[in-house]
Amino acid sequence: MNQTFSTSGSSAAAADESHIDIAVERVAKVYAQAIIEAADRKNCRRDVLDELTSLAHDVLPKVPQAAQMLASPKAALEQKTALIDRMAAGRMQPTTAHTLHVLARHGRLDILADVVAAARRRADELEGRKPATFTTAVPLDAADQARLVAEVERAVSTTLAATFVVDPAVIGGLVVRIADTVYDQSVATSLVRLGQRLKQRSIHEIQYGRDRLSTA
Repeated sequence: MNQTFSTSGSSAAAADESHIDIAVERVAKVYAQAIIEAADRKNCRRDVLDELTSLAHDVLPKVPQAAQMLASPKAALEQKTALIDRMAAGRMQPTTAHTLHVLARHGRLDILADVVAAARRRADELEGRKPATFTTAVPLDAADQARLVAEVERAVSTTLAATFVVDPAVIGGLVVRIADTVYDQSVATSLVRLGQRLKQRSIHEIQYGRDRLSTA
């Protein structure tokens, strides 16, 4: 029996959200390209991207009042300018500070994280790196991440821009997605071994948690 459900409200909301996301993405790409070009003129692309990334993902989240003020359309430009100058003094490249001032003048500091992400994607494209998502059953430390990325790069003969995601439900402990292609552990023998180790670590962590609960 066929049933028809009214979805006009949810569809409209989804359409509005999609429209906003697309608009933000387009604006972010424009600023991202300008950031790359400005940094390249001063030969400081990597420094600028690292500083902007740290600000967006490490610094501002720990100072919510400052983050809210910078993103607020109601806050005076003079306040934002003064705060940027204090944050940048002796800590950031002039190009990084200039980028923040430009975003402040145009009321776009609220999409700083989107701009940073777009700039890093553009840098990866220019430097010949393909986006890759490594989904593991348990968190990996920096050394394991580096070894895994190096092994996959050798297996696929491609330089990668890696992002790591943890999902305990991953079967086999590891899934690698490069652009639109998904690889399992058959990419290389070492990946099979690593996937097995990740699976065992996940099992041990679950068992350890159960043991602690039992003891408590």
